[in-house]
Amino acid sequence: MDIRILDKSDAPLYQQLRLSSLKVNPEAFGSTFEREAGFTLETVEERIKPTKDKFVLGVFDAKGMLVGMVAFMRESGMKTAHKGNVYGMYVAPEMRGKGLGKLLMLELIIRAKACDGLEQVNLTVVSTNGAAKKLYESVGFEVYGVERNALKFNGQYFDEEMMALKL
Repeated sequence: MDIRILDKSDAPLYQQLRLSSLKVNPEAFGSTFEREAGFTLETVEERIKPTKDKFVLGVFDAKGMLVGMVAFMRESGMKTAHKGNVYGMYVAPEMRGKGLGKLLMLELIIRAKACDGLEQVNLTVVSTNGAAKKLYESVGFEVYGVERNALKFNGQYFDEEMMALKL
């Protein structure tokens, strides 16, 4: 398995996996398949373009297929730049249970710690996603609150737990 920061040449693979994630686990993401299916390749390239405060990590299998991903984005405000956020964590169903999610999160934490002045990484997770919560807790994240009815999909509400990792 190879884990690295994605760049614009990875945009087609990223878009394919992202759209799959929105179909397989629509309740877990703030976006929708319908919204992102219309994104141009240029939009996707810009979305994953790494900067000093933003990157998307991908894990590739032996055949070079993107099978997992997670994004990091540092806050940009003067009073919030000490924090960063995790978005879009996903591992393809056929690759789950192999520790890839943990490898992605550990690599994200290493890279986040390299951001000068970053003190905390935050994320949200749907309260019913026990596997994801267990993963985040295993790398040091702790729950600090719950947002009731944070997401609504097909008439059903989903609570999200807010989690933080002090660096």
